[in-house]
Amino acid sequence: MAESRPARIWIMRAAFVGLSLLVMFYHLLPLDLLPPRYAGPDLLVALCFAWALRRPDYVPALSVAAVMLLADILFQRPPGLWSALVLMATEFLKSRDRRDRESTFVMEWIAVATVLAVITIVFRLALGLLIVPAGPSFLSLMRFAMTVICYPLVVMVSQYLLGVRRLAPGDFDHAGRSL
Repeated sequence: MAESRPARIWIMRAAFVGLSLLVMFYHLLPLDLLPPRYAGPDLLVALCFAWALRRPDYVPALSVAAVMLLADILFQRPPGLWSALVLMATEFLKSRDRRDRESTFVMEWIAVATVLAVITIVFRLALGLLIVPAGPSFLSLMRFAMTVICYPLVVMVSQYLLGVRRLAPGDFDHAGRSL
C-alpha cells in the first residue's frame, strides 16, 4: 500500500508535531485583552486522540509526551501531570484500535469522551491532593464538554484535509505486515 511508506509515516509524524505547535502558538497569541468567560476546547488532546485512533503509527508515544510536556510548560500547568495522563490515555486508545476498527464513529466518540472524562477527573483529584489551585470546576467541565463537542470537527479536518483516515482491517504496511 503506497500510503504506508516510511517516508509518509515520518512526514505525518512531523505534521502532527507541526500542527500541535501551531495550536500552541495560536493559543498563546494575545488576541483578547480581557479574560475569557468560557473555556475553549483542548484541541491538542482532541488532535492526539483523533490521530491515535485513526493512525496510531503517526503519533508515537515520544511525540505525544514531548508535545504535551511543552504545552504544560507554555500554558503554565504543573509540568508532566497532564502530559502523563494524555500519554496514558493515548496509549490506551491505541491499544483498543485493533479491536475497534470496525466500530462506528459514535462508539469512537463515546470512548474518547469517557477517556477524557477519566483523565480530567484524575487531573483535578491530583491537583486537589497536592493542594495546587486548580480553578473553578465549572471551567474544567466546560473545557471537557467543548473538547467532546469539537472532536468530530477535528476528526473531519484530519480525515478530509490531512488524509488521516482510519485503517481498514485488511491494510498492510510497506513490508507486507498486517497493521
